[in-house]
Amino acid sequence: MRFVIVGCGRVGSLLATRLSVQGHDVAIVDRDATAFRRLSPSFKGRKVEGVGFDRDVLVSAGIERADGFASVTSGDNTNVVSARIARHVFRVPKVVARIFDPRRAEIYRRLGIQTISSTSWGATRIAEILCHPGITVLMTVGNGEVSIVEVEVTAGLAGHRVNEITIPGESNVVALVRGGTATVPTLGTILQAGDTLQ
Repeated sequence: MRFVIVGCGRVGSLLATRLSVQGHDVAIVDRDATAFRRLSPSFKGRKVEGVGFDRDVLVSAGIERADGFASVTSGDNTNVVSARIARHVFRVPKVVARIFDPRRAEIYRRLGIQTISSTSWGATRIAEILCHPGITVLMTVGNGEVSIVEVEVTAGLAGHRVNEITIPGESNVVALVRGGTATVPTLGTILQAGDTLQ
């Protein structure tokens, strides 16, 4: 796949390197050429110096053929303008913008731009760690209304069936890992100490 990333800071450089190592065609744009020093030596993509919302810069980065676009600069305004250009001018199918201000993130989400608010995500994740020790949040869905968590079965839960810990509309067991092998349990599956549930 082809990706264009605007912003070669910590997030952008790591994202670009990961996508490149996975074999994707990646172009990264930054207005400061020295920012490209953050890229790993394993990065095999293109480096394009320029402003991330300049049409000519985006064209030279290959946006006209891009399957995905991410704007992850340190500025919310730059990220939104770049993302809107990618979405509405170049019709890139997958567009993501990093937004620091959670209120802005929601507004832009309603405008059809998928956003990542590291501020909201970070606060939510810290609260989860503080309030729910022993439960690992693997991911959240939507705006964080649904969480996919991982929890180890303790001796107190061993011998119980999955249906005894299922609460319709609130919690469901969707996977069970036992002895390193994952399965989709039935409501009648009996839990064993050391099982991991998701």
